[in-house]
Amino acid sequence: MKVAIAGAGKLGHKIANALIGGDHDVTVIDKNEETLHKLASQLDVMTLNANAKQASVLQDIHIGSYDYLIACTDEDEKNIVIASFAKNLGCSSVIARVRDPEHMHQIDFIRETMNIDLVINPDLGITTEIYKYLVEKYSLTNGIFSTGRASLLEFRVDKMPHLIGLDMIRVNGELPGMLVVAISRKGKVIVPHGDDTLQKGDLVYVIGQRVDILELSKRVLEKGKYTDLQKVMIIGGGKTGLFLAQKLADFNISVKIIERSKERCYYLAEHLEDVIILHGDGTDINLLEEENIDDMDALVTATGFDEDNLLLALMAKNRGVDDVIAKVSRGIYTDMVSQMGVDMALNPQDIAVAQVLRVVQGKKRVVSSQLIQGQAEIMEFIVDHRMRITEKPLKNMELPKGVLIAAIHRGQELIIPGGETIIQTGDRVIIVCLLSDIVELEKILRNTGKLDFLK
Repeated sequence: MKVAIAGAGKLGHKIANALIGGDHDVTVIDKNEETLHKLASQLDVMTLNANAKQASVLQDIHIGSYDYLIACTDEDEKNIVIASFAKNLGCSSVIARVRDPEHMHQIDFIRETMNIDLVINPDLGITTEIYKYLVEKYSLTNGIFSTGRASLLEFRVDKMPHLIGLDMIRVNGELPGMLVVAISRKGKVIVPHGDDTLQKGDLVYVIGQRVDILELSKRVLEKGKYTDLQKVMIIGGGKTGLFLAQKLADFNISVKIIERSKERCYYLAEHLEDVIILHGDGTDINLLEEENIDDMDALVTATGFDEDNLLLALMAKNRGVDDVIAKVSRGIYTDMVSQMGVDMALNPQDIAVAQVLRVVQGKKRVVSSQLIQGQAEIMEFIVDHRMRITEKPLKNMELPKGVLIAAIHRGQELIIPGGETIIQTGDRVIIVCLLSDIVELEKILRNTGKLDFLK
């Protein structure tokens, strides 16, 4: 497919990198020549040094022949206009990144009047994942993932202490007909392999037949377990802090926001009800103590600085706050989280890229997908005979470490795969993939290029 990306910033770069992994023809448009040169030196994409807001530029690249245009410049209004122009010039589908809360209140109207197919908001995406973690806790009853005969269950391994210390081969032997597909440990989601062992405190994600999973859930889930969240402190009153405070307050949770900018505090006070807004430096320990940080059930660090977010999260965890979540924008920091003991770290750009890819992959017959703690994705797709994953046993496939074939629907049968399993054309395959490995997943799902003489 042909895809145009307007904006070569961090998000545009990530989307382009993922799309070329899936063998798409990608053109990136940006006004900054230096940024484009850097992008072209790293990725095999076409670049155009121009202003995509000009209809003539879109006409010159024959945007009507493109399957998708993704507008992700640094300005909402520009993205809306670019996407609208592209759609009216014949582009099949258009996507715009829109972040301003003022726009989000009327997003349906904007989308309909400007003829935009999809609006993505990274801040709202990360807010949804944090809210799920704090309020819904991803339990099966909240529908994290259930398709066909397969269901996924999340539970803390402490509920089955005999599994602690066992490697994956032995764990899966203790759970007949089921498979451990992901582990959440100290804020980091891990796709496990044979030598990995379960540790005390791990959150375990198990897939299997729906009837088996429901039976397991009776043993490991506690009714009413997640009803005690009452007080949440958010450090940073940016877009993520605003969206999250709004959702939590609507759930009758007591929320405090600490924000450094006095002007932003006024804005928050005008747009939030039943939320305490405090003007101050969130890195000031004395201020946090005065605001009873030790009494909080959860703390979310959502400033614009990764270093501050992680250090504040670590401090809160060391003071005994139960749930501590950090917003991070650089992948290098995500890898540090498991060493720091933070409950969860989320990258809004990774979530936005996954959302875009699932829309583009719709033409590759993706059936359904769902994020796991904002760091991994579980998805089901129908296997095309030209895909690279067919015709050889799984043990001979060079899968990335962050990718796992979790289950296969074949007709009316659900298969929990082993090393000798061979994926067949028409199978509905469930895969778990870390968002950091989503580019590699695109390479696995892309076509081999074999001609289809029989159709």
